[in-house]
Amino acid sequence: MTQPRELSLPADPEAALSALREASTDVHVVVFKKSPICPTSTRAEFEFKQWIKALDGADPVRIAWIDVIAERPLARGLTTALDVEHQSPQALWFTGGELAWHDSHGALTCARFTEANGG
Repeated sequence: MTQPRELSLPADPEAALSALREASTDVHVVVFKKSPICPTSTRAEFEFKQWIKALDGADPVRIAWIDVIAERPLARGLTTALDVEHQSPQALWFTGGELAWHDSHGALTCARFTEANGG
């Protein structure tokens, strides 16, 4: 089983958005925004990691993690640039250079990530 490669994002939200758009032209890119002190984020992160573990080499996915406390300007600036309400936890799924879907809180389940990935 091949694990998805992590994608490092620049601190500048506009540069991060450009990097996400570019990276997602060939593969799916999922940005996972979370708080290190929030129980809801911990639960959603568990679900997300379960989904990651289930991926195989045929699933070209890259992952970017954003800590909404340590990287507050990036977390908020990215959603502002996308005209999406900032949430935490939150997933932003990019495909073909565009934001394909986003969701947050209790909707971030292993099943939802599988569905978004076409399964």
